Amino acid sequence: MQSALLVAVPAAEAAVGPHRARLDVAARDGVPAHITVLYPFLPPAEIGPDVLAGLSRLFAGVPRFAFTLDRVRWFGESVVWLGPSDESPFRALTDRAAGAYPGCSPYGGIDEDVVPHLTLGHVGNLAELRAAADAVRPLLPIAAEATEVTLMTGPTPGASSEPAGRWQFAASFPLG
Repeated sequence: MQSALLVAVPAAEAAVGPHRARLDVAARDGVPAHITVLYPFLPPAEIGPDVLAGLSRLFAGVPRFAFTLDRVRWFGESVVWLGPSDESPFRALTDRAAGAYPGCSPYGGIDEDVVPHLTLGHVGNLAELRAAADAVRPLLPIAAEATEVTLMTGPTPGASSEPAGRWQFAASFPLG
């Protein structure tokens, strides 16, 4: 089992939901449209009352903020995603969380620069990913507000579990 901290983006669900359902494993596993704050976070067995209280204090010190998803971007030709017009509030959230939990490197430390993004798709062929990008582009911009950080828990990708692959809401932490 693992966990993640994220900012859910319900305002994007109508535009991205059908595409994510086909092209994003996280959506299939119950994770809503979101921008990741810190993944992987702590193993769920290590998240007790002290960690929850610490997260609550950590994020209460960050003001709520409005943001706009206004661009379709790619990581190579394998991941299509939506980007916020201003990445800085998301970068600040990630820096704050990673600073408070230095054992939790964003994305396991595979990239030095963590780009805030809402994944549209990463499975399927290039034509399917391009079609999703083309379908969503006319629906932009999507205005949203970050009001809280959500903690979700779920199985490690590729692990067998019952029910298979379902992530669950664990807690939310309002922004100040």
